Amino acid sequence: MAVLKAPIKVLVVDDHPLLRDGISALIGSQNDVALCGEASSGAEALDRHRELRPDVTLMDLQMPVMNGFDALVAIRSEFADARIIVLTNYRGDVPARALLRAGASGYLLKSGVRGQLLDAIRKVHDGGTYVQSEILEDFEQHPVSEHLSRREIAIMRMVAQGLTNKEIARGIGVSTETVKVALKNVFFKLDANDRTQAAITAARRGFLELSTLEQPEA
Repeated sequence: MAVLKAPIKVLVVDDHPLLRDGISALIGSQNDVALCGEASSGAEALDRHRELRPDVTLMDLQMPVMNGFDALVAIRSEFADARIIVLTNYRGDVPARALLRAGASGYLLKSGVRGQLLDAIRKVHDGGTYVQSEILEDFEQHPVSEHLSRREIAIMRMVAQGLTNKEIARGIGVSTETVKVALKNVFFKLDANDRTQAAITAARRGFLELSTLEQPEA
């Protein structure tokens, strides 16, 4: 007589009830996956993880009280074997690399939830890592990633807003020459020829979304 396996217990963490409801409905139609709980903030996610000990946690990044990145780090520091799949709208290889370095087992865009979430849950539960195919393509295009510093990211956000070097210098309290040098470094790191190309590349690869993620201090 075959022994039935217990379903994979999943904790859903997102501050949007509609997304939680959608994931709950998707999981509810499966025999081998079961929703064991929900949380609407990173702080609540940590409490629920302690209480429920889920097999897999689905973690949003942008949430009140404690964001998803900090919650992931907190959970992994307390439960080293925790398997966490990040669900996000952050495209590009840079945020994905940061989350995987922090201990995430999966990285899935919310646009891919309907078609890929169940596969991701099963693979991560089996000990694997799941990264959405579009992000894997970015990994292949940028196998060695030059990281931008916090100052360089701040400058590129201002460039993307259309600010001049003088306005940027005034905004971050440095000289115009310092901004020029920083931009040259950014052009080199992003293989860009000018401000516009650099801003487009920084946005596409996810550098401009790193305010909630780990990044160098310089």
